[in-house]
Amino acid sequence: MTEKVTTTHLVMDSPAALRPRLVNDQDVEVVLVSPPNPQLNHSLFMEIGTPFRWFSRLGWEYIDWDRYVNDPSVQTWIGLKAGSPFGYFELQRRGVVAEIMYFGVYATHWGQGLGAHLLTQAVRRAWEITGTERAYVHTCTSDHPAALANYEARGFSVDRIESETETIPDADDPVWSSPRYYRSLSNDPRLP
Repeated sequence: MTEKVTTTHLVMDSPAALRPRLVNDQDVEVVLVSPPNPQLNHSLFMEIGTPFRWFSRLGWEYIDWDRYVNDPSVQTWIGLKAGSPFGYFELQRRGVVAEIMYFGVYATHWGQGLGAHLLTQAVRRAWEITGTERAYVHTCTSDHPAALANYEARGFSVDRIESETETIPDADDPVWSSPRYYRSLSNDPRLP
């Protein structure tokens, strides 16, 4: 199906622009995924992104995920509450820009302030990347309805807005179960 999607690109030009919002809960932590784990990133992308129809990586095979997460410019961070995952973000350094590539919270944890907490940590981690002069993120009309407000509340400002018609797989399209990825697991010689 085709759908008009509006994408808002947001920037932050200084770490001082961050307006943090953290939960007061000692059971909440944000940790770097190390070593990188392509299967974890695939799972997070699918579980958090499917309700919002994230489709850009549905065709990726294991080798694509492995190449991506092991790129030295990429970091994956996971939010934990009492040791259980509640969300994640991916950062990628691109020259002097640290981009939040993907960011999301499991639906079971919405409305608890964890999205604001996780985004605060994502922005802090972005500015900790050596050479960062600008933090960047984008969101679209297919994302969680509170996404744009969360980015702006944390200190991002709108850089530009674009609208285009995108072809999004229909809800019953098998691609949503990422069959290429699962087939690739049985064909990858590096895996048992």
